[in-house]
Amino acid sequence: MDYGKFKYEAAQKARDARRNQANTQLKEIRFRLKIDDHDFGVKKGHVERFLSAGDKVKVMIMFRGREQSRPEAGVRLLQRLADEIGDLATVESMPRQDGRNMTMVLAPTKRKADALNEQRKRREAERAERRDKRAERSSKVQARSARAEAPATEND
Repeated sequence: MDYGKFKYEAAQKARDARRNQANTQLKEIRFRLKIDDHDFGVKKGHVERFLSAGDKVKVMIMFRGREQSRPEAGVRLLQRLADEIGDLATVESMPRQDGRNMTMVLAPTKRKADALNEQRKRREAERAERRDKRAERSSKVQARSARAEAPATEND
């Protein structure tokens, strides 16, 4: 076997392994106990985006002043979030109080590598679609220019 060919194939395998390797990050999002419904929806959208990308999410509720005496309200808020995004994630660590903060960690149901492969396939499909549209447009332009250059026939 040719050593150059062997070296090339080894480099290709290493490149593919790096491409399929996925480093899962821990994203963090912070809430306050008195959060409006719309603000909750926006933050929930961020959490969904992180989870669909295959990252874990650490959800933190910050308590201020008298809010610290009502940790059950924080648990309710975190439970509501977990219920609303139940199809995208599983609760990795249940809500627990850490001083002035209450935290919960959500893990995605699909792996990061799967999410990246899905994203890559979607991008390739979009590129192919754009290429097809460009080719169609250029063929129409060529057909028009061919018709314009064709000698006009006279009907006498």
